[in-house]
Amino acid sequence: MSFAPEYLDPDHAPRREQLDQRRGLVLVEFGTAWCGYCQAAAAGVRSLLERYPAVEHVKVEDGPGRPLGRSFRVKLWPNFVLMRDGAVVHQLARPSRGELADAFQRFAGSEAAGG
Repeated sequence: MSFAPEYLDPDHAPRREQLDQRRGLVLVEFGTAWCGYCQAAAAGVRSLLERYPAVEHVKVEDGPGRPLGRSFRVKLWPNFVLMRDGAVVHQLARPSRGELADAFQRFAGSEAAGG
């Protein structure tokens, strides 16, 4: 899959039930376009997704009271949820680039490009 450059409007984002039915490894990213931390994380996320092309990237605009973010207990942005076959395997709130890379290595290592 590829890097999702834009945040999906919550009205057009998948529902939790739909994410729970996805197969394979999915990175669900919560944030907003105006969030400085989210903007700073974008290059690192893009780089990781290039190394792990089998990972699906879903980027969802979040805000107070939004049901999808609440279902994952999102408190800080960016918030990254790694799901495998519909189950949450790891969640990171405002991680460093290294922390996110470590999570990808741990949960998607076998799915790396050329690996």
